[in-house]
Amino acid sequence: MNLIALGINHNSAAVEVREKVAFAPEQVSEAMGDCCNAAGVDEVVILSTCNRTEIYALATGEVTLPEKAVQLIDWMAGYHHISPDELRRCAYHYEGEQALKHIVQVASGLDSMVLGEPQIFGQLKSAFAVASECGAVGSELGRLFQRVFSIAKRVRTDTAIGENPVSVAYAAVDLAGHIFSDLSACRALLVGAGETIELVARHLIDAGVTRIVIANRTLGRARDLAERFGAEAVLLSEIPEQLPAADIVITSTASQLPILGKGAVEQAIRARKHRPVLMVDIAVPRDIEPQVNELRDVYLYSVDDLREIVDQNMRSRRNEARKADDIIAEGVRVYMEDRRRLGAVDAVKEYRGMAEQLRDQELEKALRNLARGQDPEQVVTYLARGLTNKLIHAPTAGLKEACADGRSDLLQQARQLLGIAGDEAETDDEAAEQSRDAIDINADDTDHSRHTLQ
Repeated sequence: MNLIALGINHNSAAVEVREKVAFAPEQVSEAMGDCCNAAGVDEVVILSTCNRTEIYALATGEVTLPEKAVQLIDWMAGYHHISPDELRRCAYHYEGEQALKHIVQVASGLDSMVLGEPQIFGQLKSAFAVASECGAVGSELGRLFQRVFSIAKRVRTDTAIGENPVSVAYAAVDLAGHIFSDLSACRALLVGAGETIELVARHLIDAGVTRIVIANRTLGRARDLAERFGAEAVLLSEIPEQLPAADIVITSTASQLPILGKGAVEQAIRARKHRPVLMVDIAVPRDIEPQVNELRDVYLYSVDDLREIVDQNMRSRRNEARKADDIIAEGVRVYMEDRRRLGAVDAVKEYRGMAEQLRDQELEKALRNLARGQDPEQVVTYLARGLTNKLIHAPTAGLKEACADGRSDLLQQARQLLGIAGDEAETDDEAAEQSRDAIDINADDTDHSRHTLQ
């Protein structure tokens, strides 16, 4: 299979290199056309995300797959105006069956920075859709990617690789889902406005939380973040007023001193009439005094608690990844078998066409003989013999030549293909001797047929 998968990812290249070769969405269609023309490939799909840029292509021409991989890397370097040597130092490539296996691993999230993350599946489907729309994908890559998506879906349904949260931000929101039966009825107070709080806000929205307050030392940053999620922005000084209404409190600031003390939380609990509240402190140093955990109706978790959950879930995902590897190996094996069967289609069609032509010739001859008044039984006999001899003539000649060359292995394979494989214990010499006998008999029959039916 002339399939190549090559590129760079978070394991092979620093972000400074990855951002140089990233394809903007509006570039991809043009880039795939340029790749086909400049690098000499028939079909191509380009996947470009924040963590990887990869090209999946079917090679054409007389060059070997490693040579074609070099051409593709050079094309990518030229397209992005960077040094080919710089790209070669961090690029990787796979060929044939290994390339297919790599694509399935990518689609399944097994090659992601966060093991088992589901976003890459949708990103790969989008990349394939764009390639299809601009005509960069033909029948072969079309069949291949449909099988890739089918195997990746099976990984998702037959394993639990994506079920348990493996980021601190997601784990915090997952905890809330275990404590509150209906997150859509909850109000969340997020303290801080950094990357972690942004991820928390995104996960809360995905989980159904619609009422979010973001408190930060500077109101401008809080407002910028709040606008993205339809949230309310307040200053840290307003936290005591917000606490009584908050069912979920998640903090992640750079403060060197606690922002929430036991007294303030205790006062908020009384105002809440002891309705439970979840507090998750992701900051180091801690934003919430440890003594808050002594209060009834408060569920306080620190970053260490979350990391323990994340580590446990990562171990679980690694176990599931081993199951996924088995599913992928089986899926790739079945696809390669199916593809090899497709490779025999043309030969089968040609052989069938030849057999049908010989049949028509012998049938036409038999009909003429019947029209001349010849004995029907004799005509049918000659028809069967003539058709048989013509059908076996080419295999007979091939077997005779293989026998003369001492190709006992070819003789045995021919016996299997022709459905005449004998006892497995039969020696090669015996197989060759029987094949020579069969050749002599068939040669005699062919001569007899040539003289008796005109």
